[in-house]
Amino acid sequence: MALALYLDDSYARECDANVKGVKDGKYAILDQTIFYPSSGGQPHDTGKIIRGSGGEKEEFPVIFAKKFGGEISHEVGKEGLAAGDLVHCVLDWERRYTLMRYHTASHILASIFNKRTGALITGNQIEVDKTRFDFNLENFDREIINSCIEEANSLFGQEIPIKTYYLPRSDAMKIPGIVKLAGALPPEIENLRIVEIGEIDIQADGGTHVRSLKEVGPIEIIKMENKGKSNRRVYFKFK
Repeated sequence: MALALYLDDSYARECDANVKGVKDGKYAILDQTIFYPSSGGQPHDTGKIIRGSGGEKEEFPVIFAKKFGGEISHEVGKEGLAAGDLVHCVLDWERRYTLMRYHTASHILASIFNKRTGALITGNQIEVDKTRFDFNLENFDREIINSCIEEANSLFGQEIPIKTYYLPRSDAMKIPGIVKLAGALPPEIENLRIVEIGEIDIQADGGTHVRSLKEVGPIEIIKMENKGKSNRRVYFKFK
């Protein structure tokens, strides 16, 4: 499997790589990558893969990335890449950074909701202009939801560090609240990647995040929906 550089450094914007293989002319497998594959509610990264240099340089836009059969597949916008090519990868950084900020904001909101109401997240989807998540809350109390947003915004103004590290699965699963997605369990792997946000939240997570809550910025509710018995949905965006 490709070395997923984004797991240890979410701020890596470029990297060199070797093309291991190409399927159907436009699905490239690299030996290492900075492109996050669509997973867990966080969308895929976009950007470009560059082969050659100077007058021989050719760019292949990365339009999609997803993990298939244990490998990260990079869909490019045109054919031409081949196994053995030495390439340079460049992220659409503005897009990635926005998604990172939303992902971190989602963790904080999920933690606040969980601590105040016991609610677990039942679904989520991050986008570049908004994020929504569903949670199982019996009483749809808008006052509580607004209060949770206010608490989150007070935290987003603080220099609270976010760190990632790995723990043996057996140790990680002993931590209360390590999983906040209803009905979900981390993958059956020996070591789990942990995202820890100060003393506020700790979760098993494979996505990208900012380094400090101060980078997130204030958020605001777009709308709230009642999606049926005990299922609530909230959409939010950055102010």
